Amino acid sequence: MKIMFKFLNPYRVAVAIALALMLFELGVELMQPLIIAKIIDDGILQNDLAVVLRWGGVLLGFSVFAFACGIINSFYASHVSQSFGFDVRKSLFNKIQDFSFFNFHSFQTSSLITRLTNDVTQVQNTVFMILRIMLRAPLLVVGGVLMAFFVHVQLAFLLAIVVPVLFLFLLWVMKKGGRMFNEVQKRLDSVNNVMQENLTGMRLIKAFLRRNHEITRFSDSNEELKDQTVGALRIMETTMPVLLLVMNVSVLSILWFGRVHITAGDAQVGQVVAVVNYAFRITSALSIMSFIIMAFSRARASSARMAEVLETDIDLLNGSNLESSSRIQGGIEYSNVSFQYPESGGNVLEELTFTVPAGSSAAVIGATGSGKSTLFQLIPRLYDTTEGEVRIDGKNVRDLPVKQLRKQIGLVPQEAMLFTGTIKENILWGKEDASQEEIEEAARHAQIHSTIMRLPKQYETVIGQKGVNLSGGQKQRISIARALIRKPAILLLDDSTSALDLQTEALLLENLESYRSTLVIITQKISTAMKMDQILLIEDGRVTANGTHEELLRESTLYQELYSTQFGEEEEHA
Repeated sequence: MKIMFKFLNPYRVAVAIALALMLFELGVELMQPLIIAKIIDDGILQNDLAVVLRWGGVLLGFSVFAFACGIINSFYASHVSQSFGFDVRKSLFNKIQDFSFFNFHSFQTSSLITRLTNDVTQVQNTVFMILRIMLRAPLLVVGGVLMAFFVHVQLAFLLAIVVPVLFLFLLWVMKKGGRMFNEVQKRLDSVNNVMQENLTGMRLIKAFLRRNHEITRFSDSNEELKDQTVGALRIMETTMPVLLLVMNVSVLSILWFGRVHITAGDAQVGQVVAVVNYAFRITSALSIMSFIIMAFSRARASSARMAEVLETDIDLLNGSNLESSSRIQGGIEYSNVSFQYPESGGNVLEELTFTVPAGSSAAVIGATGSGKSTLFQLIPRLYDTTEGEVRIDGKNVRDLPVKQLRKQIGLVPQEAMLFTGTIKENILWGKEDASQEEIEEAARHAQIHSTIMRLPKQYETVIGQKGVNLSGGQKQRISIARALIRKPAILLLDDSTSALDLQTEALLLENLESYRSTLVIITQKISTAMKMDQILLIEDGRVTANGTHEELLRESTLYQELYSTQFGEEEEHA
């Protein structure tokens, strides 16, 4: 729960005010039984109406004061808890934005969503309860016992024996509940994961008639969450009957021994009433504490999960080579590069060595799973190499400031990813301050401008989530325009023309020649690869052949087979 104190520090004045008001309210509540005892002993039993009216007025005045303190306390508690939640969510989101891909492997996406939403809400609500009633309840228990001693020592001993035992019982419940609610949150992660996969793949589910399978999968995960939650709540709910049973027995004991002391002349009726009153208030506070402990147990589990994200070490460190702040030329060099994903069985890339001179072009060809996309991800440092070096203009990318490096790289991923918003806003992702002329120029070069102009709202056309209202080829070309608008020194196309016809792709590649960029393209099309300055043939994470189209056609058996197969097909379709 240390995370709570860090984020509460900016609101310490508001916290102090809320706690002070809570203490005033508590003080009034502890004084009320004493005033009632005085009204009974000095007023009612003595038939003195003046005493009843005088102390009754004091009691009413204190009650109004406590009511005002409670209202203002609620305002400050709400302000602090909502501000706390805002700050924690913001910090979590910012931390996740700083994650490297290695860090992302440590957390499921659904788990991160749960931590940003449900976990933050749990702790946020607990902050409100702390400032409003959570501290008040234990203080009322302790204060009630102490005030009972002030009224009558012998009767107060009954409370002094029972209350510590119940308090230890509640601590045990809180510790056990914390572990169980941590499991509840993990089950919630699983439910969210199933829902996320289901909603993302809805088209595929319907196409393959997997509705019943997905319903069963969700029901199983949901039932596990229910069972775990019921088990945790069952433990927490047992506290209330135990508390009420023990405290009610205590009240009966106070009444029994109170009668004995009144008969013996050792106590007054008002004193017994006051001690009983304190017992009932302690019972009420302990009952509230059972709910508080349940909330605190959940918040403790949630706080630990949030802290796990916030305290994650970012393995990708920013380079300190300040000279690299100028524009890079774009020369790419791999020197004995090997790479392994976290918790994978072996290297995906193995001792890669090749060079792509600045301003030249290269095609990467290989079978699925050969490591082509992984090779791309090392250039903008989405991952760092396990062994060897990736150099840009002769400098190790680890030594370059990440922001400066990535600003000069245009990356178009294999799966075209568009965001909810207009077409214009999606293209501006590449360069936020670009003019309309720059947007249209990039779109023309990406062969998408004419298509956009035929839409009802043209560049202001709103794209659905992940570009659901666009075709695959349209999404790819908008993604390419997004990369081109920044006029990158290095342009990386990860099979980004797979949905384009040959004519559109040829026009695109022709336009790319006007950019002074180092172009590296992953492709399965020999017709595309042969237009590049060099071709890298990748097999099982290794470069098995490297050269021009003519050289590979002479020297590589595999390339000869690919060429024969594809050009045979192309000639048939020509």
